[in-house]
This record gives sequence, structure tokens and C-alpha cells, in this order.
Amino acid sequence: MRAAREAWRRLEPVHGMIYFVPEGPERYAALGLDGAAGYFASRSAAFGRASAEVVIATFYNFHPDLVRAALPAAWDKASPEQVLAARLDAAGAALRRAGIDRVDGVEEALGLATRAAEAARDHLHGRPLFAAHAALPWPDEPIDRLWHAQTLLREFRGDTHVAALTDAGVAPVEALVLHAATGTVPTPFLKATRAWPADEWAAAEDALRARGLLDGDELSAEGKAFRQRIEDRTDELALPAYTALGEAGCERLAELARPIGRAVVSAGLLNPAR
Repeated sequence: MRAAREAWRRLEPVHGMIYFVPEGPERYAALGLDGAAGYFASRSAAFGRASAEVVIATFYNFHPDLVRAALPAAWDKASPEQVLAARLDAAGAALRRAGIDRVDGVEEALGLATRAAEAARDHLHGRPLFAAHAALPWPDEPIDRLWHAQTLLREFRGDTHVAALTDAGVAPVEALVLHAATGTVPTPFLKATRAWPADEWAAAEDALRARGLLDGDELSAEGKAFRQRIEDRTDELALPAYTALGEAGCERLAELARPIGRAVVSAGLLNPAR
């Protein structure tokens, strides 16, 4: 399970950068989609003309009013097909700008990631966001295919994480508070991008303190153990995607993914677009 997690974690920058690079907003803006509309439309376009309710359910931790301000109005400006094409174009352009296509081992990494993503297709049940993306055609170009493969693996794991949070009785805003309490992501960033009102955020903090999961603004010992259980359960539920690779295959993918992920980071692709 540890090797599978490392394989996902090290290759994740290949997908995650799409939310930060300027290529995304530029191409969405060309379709008339700015700010939140571009984000929600681009990630949900695999569903077709997704409703706000579908996105609220599957994205999980955004305030419903933020989603409803973007959808379904975005579809009056651009079709899902146009948005999907813009997103793929943005991803490929950004990864090429980072020189991913020149990193040693990228073709082998693509082969392993593709095998894992294809294996995940046998486990669609309860994974709606993954299933929607799994129904999309594979791109032609290798770098675009690598991004698509990791996108599938990311959404596969993301759906399982939502299931783990729900099973653990963690509400959307509570999940954000717990994440903020780890100190890995600045609290102001999470508040600004997820748009939960101050009173609802404070109420979530109070509820988590009452459960013994927070000590002030930080995770308590019980909170750290609680959150680790959720992460471990997420890893367990995400394993079917990587079982096809075996332990050695996962270790090899993790090894190959390290310089690829570092190239993404070194190129500044994970820095917020300005």
C-alpha cells in the first residue's frame, strides 16, 4: 500500500498543476469563463452539462453558493466539449513548457500509469467523478496521455477520499478545518478558495473541538490519529488501481515519477497563476 501511495503522490504534480498554471485560466477566459466558472466547468465537464448539485456532491468541500454562482450558467457560454478541449490543451502546453517530454523514463512511466488507470476502470462503482473521466477518449500525444492517466488516478483516489470522509462523519467544511489544522496548506487560502462563511467555519471548529479532534487551532493527538485513519482508508480504497502493477511496478512508477514531479515543481507549475 505504501508503494502505491508513493506512486500516486510523486506523479500527482503532473495532474495537480492544471489548477495553478496560467494556461488554464487563459483558455477558459477565451471561452468566456472566468475565475470559479473556469475551474468548476473544466473539472466537471466530463459529466456533460453538470448541475451545481452534482458538483457540490462530488467536489465535496466547496460552499454550495460558490458552485451555484458558476453552474449551470457556464454552459450557456461554452459547451462541455469545448471546455474539455481547452483543459487538455492547457495541460499539455504547461507540461511541455516544463520540459516533461525531455525527462528520462517518461515513456515507461506513461505505460505504468496507463496500466493502473485502465485497471481502475474495472472499479467504477461509487466513484462518479472518476467514472465520468474514464469515459473520455484517451488523447493521442504521449504527454497529454500522461496527464490524462494521472487525472484518472487522481479522481479515482479523490472519490475514495470522499467516501472515507463521509464514512468517518466529517462534513465538507470540517474536512477543510482538519486539513488547515495540519499546517500543510495555509488556512486563508482554504477559506478564500472554498468560500465558507466565517460563522460556518467557526462552527465547524467548535464541533471538531467537541469531538476532541482539535486542540486550539491545531490537531490534537486524537485528531492526528483520526486523520491518519482516514488517509489510510483512502489508500486502501485506492489500491485497486495499482494492484495491476504489483509491488515492484508501483515502486518502479514511483522511481520514474520522482524526476517528472520535480520538473513540474522546478518549473513553477504549482505556483498560483497570477
